[in-house]
Amino acid sequence: MSIREERKRQSRQALLDAALSFSMAGQAFSSTSLREITKSAGLVPTAFYRHFQDMEQLGLELVDQASLHIKQIEYQMGQIFQHQPDMRVETSLRLLFQKVSLNPEPWVFLIAERWGGSSALRTAIQREIEYMIDDLSADLGRTEKLSQLKDAQDVLVLSQMLINMALNWVMQWLNLQRSVPAEQLVQMQEQLVQQAIGQVKLLLRGLLPKEA
Repeated sequence: MSIREERKRQSRQALLDAALSFSMAGQAFSSTSLREITKSAGLVPTAFYRHFQDMEQLGLELVDQASLHIKQIEYQMGQIFQHQPDMRVETSLRLLFQKVSLNPEPWVFLIAERWGGSSALRTAIQREIEYMIDDLSADLGRTEKLSQLKDAQDVLVLSQMLINMALNWVMQWLNLQRSVPAEQLVQMQEQLVQQAIGQVKLLLRGLLPKEA
């Protein structure tokens, strides 16, 4: 990659990172202006159009990047479910919360814009969530116990429930980090982890004669 291409890549990513920073600060993407983003990225407004046609295209790129990040985590969790059966629920959920803490920006953006964004962003996010559900359904269908289910639709419905529950847990986790005093945070986070573990085990117990 040439120096010019690398600088262009860095400028493009700076715009994306700037948009995420406003999302992290609680500002809706639809309320964020092109000028605010370019100023935060250290670029002049006209430089924006070297990378994106408009703000909607920038938002869709953010959806793609955030979804790719989350799918990578989902894949790791799926591997745990397939290869570590004794600890798969707890281990996979602790991995989820650890990843959220390390890189909360993609989660904040997707969760905030899932319901409150523009029509184009909402549609794109819903499409990505459906892909996540399909991927999870395929992973769960390969596990020993869930593969015994006769109706594949049951695994799909389970996956839908788990993805929606996970997004809700992540939202709660992020709210804890924002609002709970440091001396209480670890305890409150552990309570949420245990709550999530219990909910998943209860859900699986309803489908299977033995705990998954």
